[in-house]
Amino acid sequence: MKPTILDVARAAGVSVATVSNALNDTGRASAATRARVREVAATMGYRPNAAGRTLRTGRTGVLALAVTTFGEQTWNYAEIAYYAHMVAAATSAAHAHRYALTVLPASLDADGWHAVAADGVVLLDSPEGDPAARVLRARGIPIAFDGRPHELGPLDSWVDNDHAATMAVVLAHLREQGARRIALLAQNTSDHYTRDCLAAYRSQVDRPRIALTESTDPVGRAEAEQLLRDGADAVYSLLDDGGRGIVAAADALGLRVPDDVLVVTASEDPTYASTSPPVSTVSLRPADTISAAVDALVATLAGGSPSVRDDLTTDLVVRPSSLRRSVPVRASSS
Repeated sequence: MKPTILDVARAAGVSVATVSNALNDTGRASAATRARVREVAATMGYRPNAAGRTLRTGRTGVLALAVTTFGEQTWNYAEIAYYAHMVAAATSAAHAHRYALTVLPASLDADGWHAVAADGVVLLDSPEGDPAARVLRARGIPIAFDGRPHELGPLDSWVDNDHAATMAVVLAHLREQGARRIALLAQNTSDHYTRDCLAAYRSQVDRPRIALTESTDPVGRAEAEQLLRDGADAVYSLLDDGGRGIVAAADALGLRVPDDVLVVTASEDPTYASTSPPVSTVSLRPADTISAAVDALVATLAGGSPSVRDDLTTDLVVRPSSLRRSVPVRASSS
């Protein structure tokens, strides 16, 4: 027969209320009493009822994570290397803070967000007017964003890479390799990442050459072909699979990478090291970003003020697709 809270109270020589307070870190019991109650409970094998504790404290012990870029559109973001790294690192960070992590589908509607049972939520690539953020704010649930949101609620924190510094590193590298007409390939979305990178690019080139794509197979090939026809001699893609699209576009036009066109793409995909040619990548260091977001969320849940951080560094891993002259293998935005 499983021990009850009354059994623990009798064994510890305290009231049921004291046992509850000791096990839930509430009330005014002394540290010695709390320690004794916990020791007795552990010895007896007593475990508080999770549902009952949730009702008493209003806490679930659960954090949630979702990518809301495309609203209610169904897609498996965990198949993309960047998000896969995010999910794995978020799980580790949540567990380190003694929280469970629920990974939510990308296709939740407003009713689904009203039903989410979590103490706090991490939203990745949240778009302008994100209905998920609107519902969570109305429910009083703290949010941590992996980038500056369009609107900031009273319980919202956000962390981000220094996208201006990253853009400067990429452009400097391409210019060192002889590029003079550097183009940018991006997704046609309103998320913070695209918005901030576009702003950084426009501020750092004399003549912006931008192609926005909504295609996915292969990502951006048609748009990349147009950029190359218009004279671009280097293309930086903000999209995980954009490097493949650019290389395919160059091949279709009879252009050689890197002799005629330099290519860099933002991606965590390790297979870019073995493509033909191997493609230079920008790593946004998602494990660092998501860990900082979870830390900020947990700090808010513990009673701290929401925080902002936009100085997380990135790495440029140089490979043959953007290499005409000898340069260091790795550069950083730090």
